[in-house]
Amino acid sequence: MIELIQFPWSPFCIVQRRILEFSGGRFKLTNLARTGDRALIWKLTKERYYAAPILRDGRNVVFETGEDSQVIAKYLDQKLTLGLFPATIEGEQFILWRYIENEIEGLTFKLNDAHYREFVARPDQLSYLRHKERKFGRGCLDTWHAQQTDLVCQLEQRLLPFEEMLMHRPFLLGSQPRFVDFDLFGMLGNYLYSGHYQLPASRPQLRKWYRRLASAKLSQFVT
Repeated sequence: MIELIQFPWSPFCIVQRRILEFSGGRFKLTNLARTGDRALIWKLTKERYYAAPILRDGRNVVFETGEDSQVIAKYLDQKLTLGLFPATIEGEQFILWRYIENEIEGLTFKLNDAHYREFVARPDQLSYLRHKERKFGRGCLDTWHAQQTDLVCQLEQRLLPFEEMLMHRPFLLGSQPRFVDFDLFGMLGNYLYSGHYQLPASRPQLRKWYRRLASAKLSQFVT
């Protein structure tokens, strides 16, 4: 059975989890017990990788090899015959997922992290704070909390291209979901994780798309 090793709130973990749910097959979720403890990942990847998520499928351990590699999603796509990476839209998807994982995720993770005390276990909060401040500077989490209104406005603007795409089709690139749909879903799932936010009312097509993708199953698209 495929096993996804994850942090439940991670946008990149949500991407892979929703793909597995979409497939309709059986899979196992393993939540990492502590945010600062990557020992299981380090062990399974034979000391080659420490980030989440990773995938374990029998003897195969699958993890990303670069910022834009999408190794895990492509592995699931091939194994489960999901049709997420058709060659005819390869270029469009590459452009879109880079935008999603930079311009969208660059805001959504800050908005979610602003409420880290609500989803990170108390014993892990110091290490979580230290990790964020080493990467983004002292006081970053408090700053993001104070800037929530502005960050939400920025996100609303950056979501406009997706709203316009969804005015003409049910999914971003056509009549069925492709990888970029799941990628955007993961970033927005992270944004919504704390329960403090909603998708913008000014993006009604995006809101419908999110609900549509949340319940979509591969069986709906197999002819």
